[in-house]
Amino acid sequence: QVQLAESGGGSVQAGGSLRLSCVASGRTSSVYALAWFRQAPGKEREFVSAITWSGGRSSYADSVKGRFTISKDNAKNTVYLQMNSLKPEDTAVYYCAATFNRLGWGAGLEYVNYGQGTQVTVSS
Repeated sequence: QVQLAESGGGSVQAGGSLRLSCVASGRTSSVYALAWFRQAPGKEREFVSAITWSGGRSSYADSVKGRFTISKDNAKNTVYLQMNSLKPEDTAVYYCAATFNRLGWGAGLEYVNYGQGTQVTVSS
């Protein structure tokens, strides 16, 4: 079990930037990767980006490639999501989650222990 706490959401205009943070606690030594997901009103939750906890390999959804950057600071048990060139369609609640399974980590599979989420609102 790992506990995750997101922060950094807010309201910005289109073209703006935000940086989300996710602090992990608990069984972090067993984590294979951490990921960001998002869920817009009336839509299903979707995978955004992931990073392996030890090696730092990253993966992105096509919709955010070139605009979002995931990074980590193992000393702080924190994963970040730098979001640039934000669009109104990026508006959603953003969640952090962990996987202990290496299979499918980059595709958003087998993730558990979701945090409470942080709201991102992008206005046009």
